[in-house]
Parts: sequence; C-alpha cells; structure tokens
Amino acid sequence: MPDAIPPPDSTRSVTHRTGRFTRETAGSQSLERGLVLLRAFRVGTTSLTNAELAARTGLPRPTVSRLTRSLVDAGFLRYDVNERAYRLAPVVLSLADAFHQSSRAPEIALPLMRRVAEAGKVNVGLAVGDQLEMVYLASIRHSRDSVSRTRRVVPGSRVPMELTAIGLSWLAAQPEEVRRDLLAGIAARQGEAWTGMRARVLRGIAQAQRHGHCTAAYQPGHLLAVGAAFSGPDQQLYGLNISYPFNDAERRRDHARYAAQLTRLVAEIQQAWRRAAG
Repeated sequence: MPDAIPPPDSTRSVTHRTGRFTRETAGSQSLERGLVLLRAFRVGTTSLTNAELAARTGLPRPTVSRLTRSLVDAGFLRYDVNERAYRLAPVVLSLADAFHQSSRAPEIALPLMRRVAEAGKVNVGLAVGDQLEMVYLASIRHSRDSVSRTRRVVPGSRVPMELTAIGLSWLAAQPEEVRRDLLAGIAARQGEAWTGMRARVLRGIAQAQRHGHCTAAYQPGHLLAVGAAFSGPDQQLYGLNISYPFNDAERRRDHARYAAQLTRLVAEIQQAWRRAAG
C-alpha cells in the first residue's frame, strides 16, 4: 500500500514540500557544534589547534576544547603531539568511501562530462549544495587557461553559492522559502559586502529561472562559467557547470555555445541515469 499522505501542517509535509528535512523534535546542539569543527578542516589544512578551530568556527575556546576531546575519544580527530594540534582521523576517509558507494550518479555522469571537457578544452563539474556552499562530486579540468589548470578542483572541493554559476543555478531551483533562508545566511556571511553583490546574485537567480541556466565569473578576467541545476534519480538536486577561458570579444558567442552544450549534457546525464535505473 502507498504511504499515507501526511497532514498538511505536519513536519513530514513540510519536508516533502520544501525538500528540506524538518522535524519538531529539537536536535543536539553539542553534536551540531562538533560537526562544525569537522567542517573547519578543508583542502590545504593539515592540522588545527583549539585556538585556530575557535577562530574558524566562532565557537568559544572552552567549548572547542570539550568538543575536540570528544571527537578524539570517538575517533574522528587525532591529536598530533609534535604539532600540538588536531588532524582528521582515518574514519573520515571510510565515510567518504561509503558516500561514493551509496550513489552511482556521479560515476555515470563522469564519462559524459569528460567527453565534453576534452572535446572543448573546458572544465566540467558536478556538485551538490551543502549549507551555503557547493561541494563538487566530480570535476574534469581541461581548460587552456593557466589559472584553472593550477587551481585544484577535485571531489570534495567547495565553492560559495553566491559567487558561482553552479551555485546560483542551484539556488534558483530551490523552493522559495528555502532560497530565502539560504540568501539570509549568505547575507550574514558576507556582511557589508552583501550590499554591493545582492543585485548581481538576484540577477543570476532570475536568469537561471528564466532560461534554465545562468552565468558567473568566479575567476574574473580568467574564467566564465555557465551553470544549471537538475534533479537526479535519487531526488537529489544537482548542479552542473561548464567553465571556459574569458574572451571579452567573444563573450556573447561563447555564452550561447556553452549554454547549448550544457543543456545537451544535462539531458544526456539524465537519460543515462534513467537507463541505469531501469
């Protein structure tokens, strides 16, 4: 028998309507703070002290000390005696492997992405939203531009939603109330800078809603990107982008060319996902 439809005002109903998990039961603040500490470790960061973790997260130093103790005891962090700092423990790698094994969507999309990247000497990325950033699940880098060749974009790399085509298109595809909350978070993070960038962000979102894709220059003067968002077989919302070397004289032509390529690539990936599911 099909699942019963939840009452209109239930938290399950809100979850189904918005795509954002909602429950009346309060979560664990200590757990949430501990996960904030784990998020502070990024590519290029090998170890962090309690003071550095406090600075990165905004949490009080005594709170950080208690949390790092718990995370070491639980095996998610290890303490480096020589550096007097904390490192991620190997269990994090096993979690990443479990995530990769849980969905074949990126694996199926990768050959199609690689074909476009190699043929056009461009960069193609697949990402999902995480809080106020996009996390890459797959990335193929073939741009001739030296900046993109040296910039490390690999699975797990994170970029801001508000500065990237892949992020703006993902924001555009969100239910209005979810997008409103995300924009409020972005505004708080950007502080005074939000006044100058708000109009550009809203234009990018509107462009994606009108045309199914939008453009942005995350590396101004070096790369332009066109991004789109679409649903996967797992009901996850994915973002896809093509980034290419900036050429002011050919900007309009390049946009039309790569926007068309992106639209075709989205359709091909969705078709491949349907075949794999069927």
